[in-house]
Amino acid sequence: MMMSEESMNLDVRPPSNPVEDLLRMERMPHIWCPGCGIGTTVNCFARALETSGLDLKKTAIVSGIGCAGRVAGYMKLDSFHTTHGRAIPFATGLKLANPGLKVIVYSGDGDLVAIGGNHFIHAARRNVDMTVILLNNHIYGMTGGQVAPTTPVGATASTAPHGNFEESFNLPYLAESCGAVYVARWTAYHVRHATKSIKEALLKKGFSFVEILAPCPTLYSRRNKLGDGLAQMKYYAAQSEIRNEADTKTVGLAFQGKIIVGKFVDREKPTYLDAMNAFYARKFGEGYEPY
Repeated sequence: MMMSEESMNLDVRPPSNPVEDLLRMERMPHIWCPGCGIGTTVNCFARALETSGLDLKKTAIVSGIGCAGRVAGYMKLDSFHTTHGRAIPFATGLKLANPGLKVIVYSGDGDLVAIGGNHFIHAARRNVDMTVILLNNHIYGMTGGQVAPTTPVGATASTAPHGNFEESFNLPYLAESCGAVYVARWTAYHVRHATKSIKEALLKKGFSFVEILAPCPTLYSRRNKLGDGLAQMKYYAAQSEIRNEADTKTVGLAFQGKIIVGKFVDREKPTYLDAMNAFYARKFGEGYEPY
């Protein structure tokens, strides 16, 4: 069959990704390893932003150090790449200095609940108005595969070659017990659920927290003989159980065990700034709002 000259000149370029407008495409390709789940979560985040209705000119994203800490640099937002473990206090400063900003922290488990664990619990306790998206790959990814506070008992790491014997954090329980008003957990397999939860968290007033489990095939899966990124995604599909409103005390993670996912907490509480403004209004009269 002969093709016409007109059909031979058709533009056959593939359609662009609908989230490209939210990404710094000049920085692509990204640094993440093949099979890493971080890129998938960034797509979920971008789609949530796209449909959130937020004014992106008044939206800032902050990250720390590590593989997930590179997310801020790829987003076409006001982006801040901070020192290790200090993303949350930096974000707190942004929010206090400019209460009109929507402030998002996007980083990894080693950054946010190991080096930055103290800041995590106190920002949740104060109910600072920010959204924290935590990528949990059970390991310190960028710095060499060391044991993290999220490494399950029995898993091996570069600093635990014979297996980890330390109990890991149950992050949803930690977040809820410290005061978070929104808590959810999904995996990189649950893209639609994760997107919906991120959008809900972005629109929630107060300290909102979304944990997303993501494979680290290079330093976690390989060392633990779990296969490649696809094998881990199949594990997420097979072992995840959606249990919305589950008691967060019961959703701890074991090595390659069942994964309880869902939206666990959605409640209302005064934010840090609300409480401060209410205090000053009582002290100096209604209408007095220093922040």
